[in-house]
Amino acid sequence: MSEKQHYILFPNHDNGMRLHRELKALGIRAVIAPTPRSASKCCGISLIYQEEDREKIEKCIQENDIEILDMVVVEKDINPGRDRYC
Repeated sequence: MSEKQHYILFPNHDNGMRLHRELKALGIRAVIAPTPRSASKCCGISLIYQEEDREKIEKCIQENDIEILDMVVVEKDINPGRDRYC
C-alpha cells in the first residue's frame, strides 16, 4: 500500500503564506513544504494538508480570495538512505 500526500500549489510565495496564516487561525493544520517537482515547477512552496480538511480549505480559499494553482495528490516519496554518504 502506497501512502499519498495532499499538496496545495501556488503561483507565488505570498499566496502560500497567506493561506497558511488563514488556516492556522481556523485551527486547520497545514505544513509548509517544498513543492514536489513531480507535481509542478511552480513556486517553491506548497502546503501539505490532510484529505479530510479539503472542503474546509476550499471554503477558506474562496472566502479569502486566495489564488492557488491546484490541489494535488502525490505518492509519498520517502528515501531513508537520502543524504547518507557512508
